[in-house]
Formats: sequence, C-alpha cells, structure tokens
Amino acid sequence: HLCDRRQRQMCIRDRVYNAQNYLKRCVDSIVNQTYGNLEIILVDDGAEDKSPEMCDAYAAADHRIEVIHKENGGLMSAWMAGVKKSRGDYLSFIDSDDWVETDMMEVMLQKTSGCPGEIICGNFVIERTGGITEHYHELPPGIYEGLDLEKKVKSRLLGNERRTISMSRCMKLFSRELIVDNLGFCNPKIKMGEDVNIVLPALLDCKRVVILEGALHYHYFYNDTSIVHKYDGHMYEGIRILTDTIKEIFMAKNISDWESQWEEEKLFLLLLAVKNELRGGRMGYMERIRQICKDEKLNDVADRYKAEPEDKVNKLLLWVVKKPSAFRCMLGKMIFEVFDKVRR
Repeated sequence: HLCDRRQRQMCIRDRVYNAQNYLKRCVDSIVNQTYGNLEIILVDDGAEDKSPEMCDAYAAADHRIEVIHKENGGLMSAWMAGVKKSRGDYLSFIDSDDWVETDMMEVMLQKTSGCPGEIICGNFVIERTGGITEHYHELPPGIYEGLDLEKKVKSRLLGNERRTISMSRCMKLFSRELIVDNLGFCNPKIKMGEDVNIVLPALLDCKRVVILEGALHYHYFYNDTSIVHKYDGHMYEGIRILTDTIKEIFMAKNISDWESQWEEEKLFLLLLAVKNELRGGRMGYMERIRQICKDEKLNDVADRYKAEPEDKVNKLLLWVVKKPSAFRCMLGKMIFEVFDKVRR
C-alpha cells in the first residue's frame, strides 16, 4: 500500500476538552475532507460539557470515527492516547477549537513520496475577532533531503527568533514511525511547549521535509479567554522542564553542536517568562524577574550569542533582562499595560 497513494490510511487525532461550542465546526471540516480514507480519533479528555455526547453521535454516524473517553490528563496525555490507538500510515493532529480546509489532507498526501520518515508542512491562519493573519514557515517552500535537510533544517531548528519550521504539531502530516518511535521522549510533566516535545524528535529523525507553498489550510482560533493567554504563575517552572527535555532529546539523538541551538532557544523561551511577569505579574514581579535573570545568567547568554532581536517586544524584553532595574521593569510593565488596553 505504500506505493499506492490512494490507499494510504491517515489518522487524524483531535483532543476534545470542553469544546462543545467549537466541536461541530472542527469535526465537520474533517469528515468532509476530499480525501476519504481517514481514521478519525476523537479523544474526550474528561470533558464536562456536552462534548462527549457530541463525539459519540459523530461516531455513530460515521464508521471512520472512533472515540476515546478518558479522565482529564492534559494535552500530552490525550495526544498519546490517540496516537497509541491509531493505525494509519500518516498522522495529523487538529485541536478541537480549530478547523481546516476540506482539501488539506488531499493536498498534503499529493506531496508524500511513500518512503518512511517524511513530514509535510502546511501553513496556517490565525483567526481573531478583529480579523485574520496569515503565517508561513521561515524556511522557503520546497523539498529538503540529504545535505540540504541537515544544513538548512536540522542544524537550525531551534535558537532562532523566528523558527525555521513551526514547532506546532498541527498543520503537518507525519510518517507514523516518526511519532510512534519517539513516544518515549514525551514528558507528561510538560504543560507549556508540548508541541516542541512532540515535533522536535520527529524532525531530528526525519529523512524528508516538504514545505508547501501557500497551503493556508489550517485555521487557528485565537481564544482571548483561553488560559494560555493569561498570566501563568508556573510558567518559569514549565519552561525549565521544557528546556531540560529539549536538552535530553538533543543528546539522545547525538546531534553535533547542539549546545548553541539549545542555549539560544532557552534565552528566547525565558524572555517569555519575563514577559509573563511584566504583563500579568503582581506583587513581587520585579524580584521574580531578577531571580530568573540571575539563576539563568541571561545577560551572559545574550552577550555570548550577540542576541539582537528584530521583534520590538523581544527588543524590550532583552533591554529589561540586560539590566533588570526597578526603572526598566516598571517601564516595561507600563508599556505592556498600554499595549493590552489598546488591543482590547
């Protein structure tokens, strides 16, 4: 069957948690795909609304759909349950509040070679109340194999202000073995950056990457009420768990010169922790910022790699990190407060 593109079965996994308001839009976009040979797995991660009943109704109406009902365990737990249940040659992942164009699977399958170890990467649209924005991979469209794959992709996956390839598990098509063979690296303790934990080992193992041109098939719904857009008092701890896991993956894969990728990526991730404090932190936020900068030696890392961000927000954050004085912290906080008010 690997030589016959028409016969390849694909598995789509959708984590469902309290998504009753968005679930129909999401699942309808999947079941109506122009490519029909799909295995669709809906993972009910202990939802407390009507989502479980909606999933069961979809399964009763479409033989391609299977539902997993489990206790709430978070994204990684739900994702792993879906992967272990799947049987498809290729895997794709869609969040339950997002949706996709109906030709997404067909277009991505047309770019597969039938050989193991490949990842097809589409692009995406962020859907906000005030309008939409298009987002593309930094890496130019094309096929990356052999030396090109090693030099232009694997050696530059992390540590850039803008990642060469988005680390989102969504809007991609993975050869099954790239996901299944790397389940051992998945750390259930990670609550921030789960996608990096999932996608990084797959990209490090892959033999072929295709970046599609255009292909704005995936619609990411930006939910302003989502917890991921609010202050997170555990963000710094979460980033440390993530960066430790990234280090373990690089070392296990015997990637040469991984240290610079890891340290620069860690710097940009920790800027998010500083941003989190400036944007939402209350009592003691200055002390927490100073402690992060001291413990992680952020000034030394920034100097070592001559960090010069282009993004205005990152410029501001680096300016605070270089010298986290009361004045710089207060000014940074004021700027974010004004920005958030204007955006609202």
